[in-house]
Amino acid sequence: MSIKLGDISYEDRVQKGVENDFMRQAVASAQGRFRSGRQNQADKWGNWEDWRTLGDEIRTHTLENIDYYLQLLSDNVSKRGGNVFFAQTAEEANHYIQNVVKEKNAKKIVKSKSMVTEEIGMNEALEEVGADVVESDLGEWILQLDEDPPSHIVAPAVHKNKEQVKETFAEKKGYHQSSKPEELAGFAREQLRQEFLSADVGVTGCNFAVAESGAVTFVTNEGNARMVTAIPDTQISVMGMERVVPTYEELDILVSLLTRAAVGQDLTSYVTSITGTCHEGESDGPEEYHLVIVDNGRSSILGTEFQSALHCIRCAACINVCPVYRHVGGHAYGSVYPGPIGAVLTPLLDGYEDHKELPYASSLCGACTEVCPVKIPLHEQLIRHREIIVEQEKKSPKSEQLAMKGFAKWGSNPAAYKMSTAMARSATKPWMKDETITNGPGPLKGWTVNRDFPAPAKQTFRSWFKERQKGGESQ
Repeated sequence: MSIKLGDISYEDRVQKGVENDFMRQAVASAQGRFRSGRQNQADKWGNWEDWRTLGDEIRTHTLENIDYYLQLLSDNVSKRGGNVFFAQTAEEANHYIQNVVKEKNAKKIVKSKSMVTEEIGMNEALEEVGADVVESDLGEWILQLDEDPPSHIVAPAVHKNKEQVKETFAEKKGYHQSSKPEELAGFAREQLRQEFLSADVGVTGCNFAVAESGAVTFVTNEGNARMVTAIPDTQISVMGMERVVPTYEELDILVSLLTRAAVGQDLTSYVTSITGTCHEGESDGPEEYHLVIVDNGRSSILGTEFQSALHCIRCAACINVCPVYRHVGGHAYGSVYPGPIGAVLTPLLDGYEDHKELPYASSLCGACTEVCPVKIPLHEQLIRHREIIVEQEKKSPKSEQLAMKGFAKWGSNPAAYKMSTAMARSATKPWMKDETITNGPGPLKGWTVNRDFPAPAKQTFRSWFKERQKGGESQ
């Protein structure tokens, strides 16, 4: 797996999502809960906009001084006995992690939820060297058993129900109990406990890394990340280079924004910071620690008009309000990063060639921008992507290019415009019913297959106005 999920066309992915009634209901329900939770927290605070402004300022300052803070982070991790590796590409990151695993002769890797390891395809890379990788986040573990990619940044298995989970457990793990959530969770806990105890290496992602101390911090609700970091003697943390914060003070603010914007919590169940290896006199900590800092296209975004996309703290607030995501689901985006932030970030990290449709997966309603806790202007960046795709990349379909050229010539020719508007009603009459067009032809089909389109009026405005003028003159 990498940032791109499979080779199914965008149109087919969207159609599959639209036809999946359960997924759409599950997503709509989850969006409603998360959205109302975030709004309740914003109302509770009262000065939510001030906090958003502060979050934006923190992220802006950090990115403008990213070289300084990454060096400070690296120095402090090294002081605590850790090893730091800066990976320019996904391949470099995976190669380094593979070497660590091979040197330890590790056969089992247990890991907590991590978007960046999904992005670089780390699991597949470790399987290539003979390691068994086990996801310990409940949602990710379910999807791993089902060989299904995540569809949401915070709730990766939001598209599945308890009956589907029961079937997966029964087929893959011999589960014989009911579909009650308590029994499913109890079974998963029992299974995963054995994986924790037998793991040779633990791998975590990173929500934020504190430059002043070298502490790598992750935010969870299940406690699995603490098991991953407490038992295996060798630890690896993988972080996107933009996930650094200057001090614990900024960490406190961003975690507070993250938990409230994501699911409406005052504070998540576990906020864990790890700081290198176990020193003399300390009872906890790994014998060996590695921090892999991944670029993978991020540095090329710095200093550009899209730099604020790197502000993202992975709260998924934009996903939870997006009407397009609600109807097509996360898999339709074909990226490990779905929703509005995925539509902005994926083409920046992986190019337009395979993702040129994503900026169009938006109604441009602006809800994503409104809820973003660090003020990323998502809908404006989607518009800019569209401009680049058409004007610079020339990635728009040939049919669309021809249609736009034809429209320009038609719209600038009064005679052609007048004639076509006069003929519009007659031309669309075969698809007309009760003054609406259903299942219309050509460009109208994409709209009218799901909703009605108003039929052209019996009389054009120009014709009506001309008759009105004549009537006025005769009076």
